[in-house]
Amino acid sequence: MVLNRYNGQQTLELEIVESQVTEFFRQSEGEWFSERRYYTLPEGDTQEVVSELKVKFLGQGSPELIELAQRHGLNNPEMAMISGSYVSWVSKDSISGKKQSEDSTVFGVKGSILYRDRGFATVKPVTAKYYLSNPQTLCLRTEYNGSVFEEEIKQIGHKYRTRQTIISRAGEQKMIGQYLEKRILNNQIR
Repeated sequence: MVLNRYNGQQTLELEIVESQVTEFFRQSEGEWFSERRYYTLPEGDTQEVVSELKVKFLGQGSPELIELAQRHGLNNPEMAMISGSYVSWVSKDSISGKKQSEDSTVFGVKGSILYRDRGFATVKPVTAKYYLSNPQTLCLRTEYNGSVFEEEIKQIGHKYRTRQTIISRAGEQKMIGQYLEKRILNNQIR
């Protein structure tokens, strides 16, 4: 009987977290202008980049989440993921204006795992452990190819968010990325 109560408590906690992360994805929907600064460690070299992001909320059963679940080999791909986001971007060097990258990625959530169709430095599907330190702050930890990517995305009101990424290899920090993102268009209907 105690085991059933414990499992019931875990289920309730997971439902709350899934509800919060779904709301986080909903609140992120829209178009964003991102000012980014990357610090290479230990040299301290700095690179400044600006990006335009488009974020689309994905509900359970959306074609993008079904495809993502299939790429990860999850059972029942139509219902495997509760929510997610499709994110596309165009990035430019902030000084020269030279295009740095243009691409997209899909995020989806099942339980306490965030699934991606690609990683920061790989085109292969990856997973991350995630948690919300509060309903406005999503924290991710992704590991692959000997590297660890720790990221925090914090919504500040409705118009701003900050992000920070720390990239480590062999236990040593190699790069820190800091971002200020300003909403330029809101796709949400309120």
